Amino acid sequence: MSSRVPVLLSSSSVFPEPTAAAFELAASAGYDGLEVMVWTDRVSQDAGALKGLSEHYDLPVLSVHAPCLLVTQRVWSPDPWERLNRAAQLAETLGAPTVVVHPPFSWQRDYAKNFAGGLAKVQARFPDLAFAIENMFPVKMAGRWFVPYTPGWDPTETGFDAYTLDLSHCAASRINALGMADKMGAGLKHVHLGDGTGEGRDEHLVPGRGNQPCAELLRSLSARGFTGSVALEVSTRKAPSRAAREADLRESLEFARRYLAPADSATPAISRG
Repeated sequence: MSSRVPVLLSSSSVFPEPTAAAFELAASAGYDGLEVMVWTDRVSQDAGALKGLSEHYDLPVLSVHAPCLLVTQRVWSPDPWERLNRAAQLAETLGAPTVVVHPPFSWQRDYAKNFAGGLAKVQARFPDLAFAIENMFPVKMAGRWFVPYTPGWDPTETGFDAYTLDLSHCAASRINALGMADKMGAGLKHVHLGDGTGEGRDEHLVPGRGNQPCAELLRSLSARGFTGSVALEVSTRKAPSRAAREADLRESLEFARRYLAPADSATPAISRG
């Protein structure tokens, strides 16, 4: 690998192309591995298919994103605990050390009420996995802001053993990503790298195309004792062609590698804008 921190491609970054395309594009660009977003694509739910792709492209799956999105509420099961357990089983089978989890939606009342205790039970069943709770963001509807998560979008307010820091979500919630990393502390196990403009929406821009401290965050990871992985989670759904999508993914990887390089390496000046 080109750096001490593995740089992964989230399969969500190739949408609307399928999960299999993420392996192909990651291998072509030179990523260190994959984060599999479990969604309605059957391949993303199938351990055998994913192992076959991993072996074919010689790319490990190093994180699994549990089906926590609105569009994945019935993947595997309508029961959120069943979905989380299935995601953990998938990660264990694939040898992925990290499961990315969103805080409960506010309408998932029973799940939210028992989330901390239930998560501890899942953790006990899968002691070798990190269940990294992701920071989210408020949303605006009909001119009003509301928080669709319980007890909130910031998981550090509750406190968990492991976290995923998403920089695009920091932009959408208009908070300082470096400050969020500080709040996560030693619990920071995984990073979703993507940029944003701070305009109150989740953009997942190629890093360097927004105004978030992507470079500073990456350069700070070594001093933070970070031993996890960085997954590029960028939106390429509007790319006009496969070549344009691949160019965005290559640019994202080059950015991550540049700023994850050891401190004694030559690092170009940071462009913020």
